[in-house]
Amino acid sequence: MQNDGRLTHVLDPEDKGQDECGVFGVWAPGEDVASLTYFGLYALQHRGQESAGIATSNGKQILIYKDMGLVSQIFNEDHLHPLTGHIAVGHVRYATTGKSHWQNAQPTLGPTPFGTVALGHNGNLINTQALMAKVRDDAGEDLTGELGRGSSTDTAVITALLGAADNYDSLEEAALGILPTLKGAFTLVFMDEGTLYAARDPYGFRPLVLGRLSAGWVVASETAALDIIGATFVREIEPGELLIINEAGPRSVRFADATPKGCIFEYVYLARPDTKIAGRGVNASRNEMGRALAREHPVDADIVIATPDSGTPAAIGYAQESGIPYAQGLVKNAYVGRTFIQPTQTMRQLGIRLKLNPMREVIEGKRIVVVDDSIVRGNTQRALVRMLREAGAAEIHVRISSPPVEWPCYFGIDFATRAELIASGLNVDEICQSIGANTLGFISPEGMIAATTIPESKLCTACFSGKYPIPVDHAKVAAGLDPAVEE
Repeated sequence: MQNDGRLTHVLDPEDKGQDECGVFGVWAPGEDVASLTYFGLYALQHRGQESAGIATSNGKQILIYKDMGLVSQIFNEDHLHPLTGHIAVGHVRYATTGKSHWQNAQPTLGPTPFGTVALGHNGNLINTQALMAKVRDDAGEDLTGELGRGSSTDTAVITALLGAADNYDSLEEAALGILPTLKGAFTLVFMDEGTLYAARDPYGFRPLVLGRLSAGWVVASETAALDIIGATFVREIEPGELLIINEAGPRSVRFADATPKGCIFEYVYLARPDTKIAGRGVNASRNEMGRALAREHPVDADIVIATPDSGTPAAIGYAQESGIPYAQGLVKNAYVGRTFIQPTQTMRQLGIRLKLNPMREVIEGKRIVVVDDSIVRGNTQRALVRMLREAGAAEIHVRISSPPVEWPCYFGIDFATRAELIASGLNVDEICQSIGANTLGFISPEGMIAATTIPESKLCTACFSGKYPIPVDHAKVAAGLDPAVEE
């Protein structure tokens, strides 16, 4: 096991909501499926930087390798070479359910009545404890598989449910019986020795797509992962759909009716800008959010700069709409995303400077519009404004291409409690004062939604609006219980 050295929320300059995971799967006889998965996970690295893993099957045996760290830190040719076969499942993880340690790395691996299953999950279940109780009823106190080895993830619970599916005749039947019992967000990519499976929750909170290779098929969290391996986009996997891929090609089975509620934060921050979701390019949506922001919150200024990289598309849109020149005012150190230095007080103070450095010759004496995608806890913006003032900025006008984040997410983004969210206790003027800016403006919910071109009825905006597609009980969360409302 490698030392993780993960940046804490206090130190991490990326003070954003983090997505749980990225998933990838491939069925391609004759291809180097382990290497294809490696490159696919590389494209999905932004969705999780805590751990990564790849499992492969040659039709008779599943092999797996996973560890803590980034994809490039974990895998080399010596690790990939033994992972032979024609099917692979890969995963990159950021923890929302389950702590950050090796036992929680994915894919999970477990026995079933029909063979072995390797499974990767993106999302977050809100009835994990109830499902765990069912596992214990089925398997007894002596838990086996990943749960017996110390995993505390909802993914391990799903794997255990499949492992205890004695009353079904196949893994497909077991999945069709178990998937409707899962509440919350899940995109699953899993396999047994001979078949690749992919499933998406009935709300489609997280993206999942199907791609075509000359020799097979690919499923991935984002279209960008298809691009990097030369796969052709076929379609999105539908909410409530189970896809089965083998030598006969893809076959679709529905386990629930679709009620689309795609996460709008994918458009704001989570997804890569070169990804498409529901046919809409993420970069185009973010650019339009910046344009709307300029119309809603104009200001007299000399230059527009972005908080790189996530604020860049919206900053360009703001500059285009406002006519204020866009400039590179901050330089990002691309090699700082993780550190092995302990978070001492000195390092907390320097945290933002590890990743961003102002260009004094661009900033000094200027009235600046700083565009970012969101304010979650406020730590990053507070440190950034201070740093820009020290670099000589005359005025700092912060513009945010999403509304205030006021509510926690229970569907796969790390907004754990309302107490952590600066906007849950302060109004816009108070937030502006807290971060030290001259002015502060957030895009309206209407402007953000319009930029996606997706109807509001098909989006989850709960972190901004408090309207959850699945009813949740906040008091249960405070008591350490599942947020699911019992039916």
